[in-house]
Formats: sequence, C-alpha cells, structure tokens
Amino acid sequence: MARTLSFLDDLPLDDGQVNRGESARTSHAGDWGTSEDQQVDPDAVVYPESTADVSAVLAAANERGVPVTPYAAGTGLEGNATPVAGGISLDTTRMDDILEVRPGDLQMDVQAGVMGYAIDEAAGDVGLLFPPLPSSGDISTIGGMIATDASGMQTVKYGEVADWVLAMEAVLADGTVVEVGSRAVKTSSGYNLAPLLVGSEGTLAVVTRATLRLAGRPAQIRGGRAVFETLSDAATAVRDVVQSGVDVAKIELVDQDAAAMANRYSGTDLPDRPLVFFEFHANHGIEREIAFFRSILDDHDATRFEVAADEAMADLWQARKDLAFAIEDYDPDLTPLHPGDVTVPISTYPDIVEYAKARGAEADILVPCFGHAGDGNVHYSVLVDESDPEQVAAGEAVYRDVVHRAIDLGGTVTGEHGIGLGKREYLVPEHGTAAVDLMRAIKDDLDPNGILNPGKILPDAE
Repeated sequence: MARTLSFLDDLPLDDGQVNRGESARTSHAGDWGTSEDQQVDPDAVVYPESTADVSAVLAAANERGVPVTPYAAGTGLEGNATPVAGGISLDTTRMDDILEVRPGDLQMDVQAGVMGYAIDEAAGDVGLLFPPLPSSGDISTIGGMIATDASGMQTVKYGEVADWVLAMEAVLADGTVVEVGSRAVKTSSGYNLAPLLVGSEGTLAVVTRATLRLAGRPAQIRGGRAVFETLSDAATAVRDVVQSGVDVAKIELVDQDAAAMANRYSGTDLPDRPLVFFEFHANHGIEREIAFFRSILDDHDATRFEVAADEAMADLWQARKDLAFAIEDYDPDLTPLHPGDVTVPISTYPDIVEYAKARGAEADILVPCFGHAGDGNVHYSVLVDESDPEQVAAGEAVYRDVVHRAIDLGGTVTGEHGIGLGKREYLVPEHGTAAVDLMRAIKDDLDPNGILNPGKILPDAE
C-alpha cells in the first residue's frame, strides 16, 4: 500500500498538484528504459508549477527523509526517472513557460518543462535555432535533456546540450534555491557549477530554469545518403571525414542489418548495405564542402551518392528517422535488450563497430548498429528471444562486452542516455574507484539524506 505522505496536503500547492491515484502513480513508475520488472509506483505524483513549489516540496521531503525522483517527459532510456524507493515523483512538465527570448544576445530563458519542439519554434520565430536537440527533442523536455546531457545528430558540428546551457536555477535537496552560471558567454569566476548539474540526472538538484545559447539558422542546408559495399568501408569513411575537418553537420552510420530493417519498415528501396546519412549547414560555399566530402567517400568505394535539399532531402533521410521503430517492429519473436549507447574516440570508431558485429556473429545473435558516427557514438541493439534463457544470457554478455570494449578504447559507456539504473555497474570500470568516490562525496554533501533520485548513477557502496 502506498504511503499517504499527508504532509503534502499542508504545502502551499493548489488542488490538482498532488495526485495519489493509481493511474497517475503507475504512469510514473518508470520511463522508456525501465523494464516491467524494474518499475516502481511512487507514493504520490506532485506537479510543481514554479520554483517555489519545487522548493517547498523538497524542503518538506528532506525533513522527513522521503525520496523525490524528478520526472520530465518519461523518454529516458536508462530508467533515469524510475522512483526505485517510492516516495514522490516530481513531474516538472507544468513548468513549461518560455520566459524570455533575447535575439540580440542569442539567448533564451525557459522553465525546465518546456518541450524541445517549443524551444525550436520560439527560436525559429526570431530566425535562430537551438542546435543540440536530440532525436527525441520533439517529445522531451529541456529539463530532461539537461539531466542526461543529451545530444543528437548535430553533435559533430554543434556539440551537446552542456555546450549550450549558460546558466540555471536549481533547487537543492533541502529546498535551497541556487543560481549557477551566468548570461555571459564565458567566465572565470569561481567554481564552474553549471556543468556539474548538467548530466547529474536529478541526483544533486532539480533544475527549474535554464538560460540557453542559440545560433543563427544556416542559409544553406543540403543532405543525403551514400551506400557502401562493406561496413569497414563505411566506418573508415566516417573516421576520415571527421579527421579531415570536413564541416559536416550530421553524419550517421547504419549497418547492413539496420538498413534491411529500415527498408522493410519504411518501404524504401535502398540495398541492404551499410549506409552513411549526412547533412551540411552553411551560409555560403556548401557545394565545395560537399564535393570535398564526396571525394573522401569515393576513396572508400561508395557505390551510390545522393544529395538534395528541402523535402527531397527529408525523403532521403526517412529510413534513418524511422530506424528505432524499424528495429522494434522487425521480428515479433525478438526483443531488443538494453539500448546500446557507447562513444569512442573517432580514430577507433571502426574498431568498436566491427567489434559489436563480430561479437554478435560469434554468439549467433542479431546486433544492428547505427548512430551519430561523427562524434564516435554507436547505438546497438542486441535482439534476443526472451523465451530462450540461454540466448538472453548470451545477449547480455554481448552487450556487456561491447561496453567494456568501448572503455578499453578510451571511450565512455554512455554518450547521451545517461547512467540511470542501467549502467551503474560500469561507472567504476570507466572512471576508477577514486573518481567515483569523489562523485559520491559530492552527492553526500549536496544531498546528505539521500532523497534526490536515489539508486541512480552511483553504484551501491560496498
């Protein structure tokens, strides 16, 4: 039975801001990355509408030792928003105001619950854009993006969300409101606290407002796709493009298995071969950059090269955009295990892709690979028959081996999804015991009662 958390009724919240109903609690039991057996119903869902609301809830919960798990749009892939200890699910989606757009400063102030599409529209109204939106940006909030330090297809040119957050307002575990960063585009003033909160998944504070940098919209946009005979050709072409300094805005790799799935799902007529999708942004000279790019791909035996603009470009990209759905839909008897999300230095990108495919072949398991190749990011899905325990165990081993191989190559276990529940075991192998102990010390200092999103990021202390 859920705890009543009766103290919530004494807080300065309006009717409808606290919901203890079964439907609300069940809908906040996890996110996209939480398996059914991992889901935990919170005792109550609270919908703050202001920073003052967040402060009041956290102060009261901290005083009583009640866990609080921040919740945004629920699109996380590592169980980041799962309330593993029950308590309060703090749903920030009602804090959805765009507070101010300052075109002259290339900046925008937003509340944490603003959706990515709204940011994009507001920026577009003044001829600007917010470049680091992830692929799920249309259905994700900026608070969630900040919490996981999200990134997407344009990272190779523009960087990740952390690179575009100048300042934040956040609430600490005891209800204290702090402001970190500044509206200046650079500062040497004191400890740089803003990057500490970005990527902390609500374990250190709850972000309520952010000042975002914006960029001008490019006058020229062209994009398309290329086909290769072998995965090695495609992966090494991507590596050489990046190493050659080509000013590409997006460059995505899709292996032959993923291409076959995309063709089947999207009704496209591409050969079932490795693909490279690309896009260029410029204000002038875009054709010269594309010609340079194509010369590198030709050196790696690209067998087909298509480039277009506007709607025709969107048509060329359709198979890539549909890929996540295509993998899910491919075979009703096969289920993807955890969402693979490793990133390695660009020089080793072909190595990690080929290793993932080789381990899949060795275990006789289908492992389609794709991802934001320009920044060394590989998404891989390990597809298994969940009714076959031996195959599931073999699939888990393949998944783990790819993660450890990424670490060995000097990479990271997660490029954009965060640690959440799913990757806590890899934190020490990647960072070392001393660094993780330092993370734990920071957590203990800012959240001594351990109420903020417990059970995430940090592995259990031995």
